[in-house]
Amino acid sequence: MGTLEKEIYALECSHLEPDVRVSAQKLGEVLDDEFFEFGSSGGLIKRSNYNGDHPLNPDPMEIKFFTMHELGPAAVLTTYQVHNHKTERLTNRSSVWKKRHNGWKLFFHQGTISSGEVFE
Repeated sequence: MGTLEKEIYALECSHLEPDVRVSAQKLGEVLDDEFFEFGSSGGLIKRSNYNGDHPLNPDPMEIKFFTMHELGPAAVLTTYQVHNHKTERLTNRSSVWKKRHNGWKLFFHQGTISSGEVFE
């Protein structure tokens, strides 16, 4: 894993941490101002939805099968699977990260419930 891939992997892991998922302030440090997401529920969620009382599920989660693709000098796409250890649910995830003046920020995210097939 290269330096950039390690950095982005650490950022992906950071927004799955329970203390980040329940803190609008900590989550705000990860999310881009233009962030939007297609959640595993099928709904559209925007950055403004995370400015107040919108805590995420703090269950223990693990990233599996992480890959990163550079889209240019200031954008990357990640794909991976998340295993929720409390619910035993698997979701396939994708994220687009953009490099901003204050570091890499999560610009887009999508979660889709997995059928359980190996994601590689």
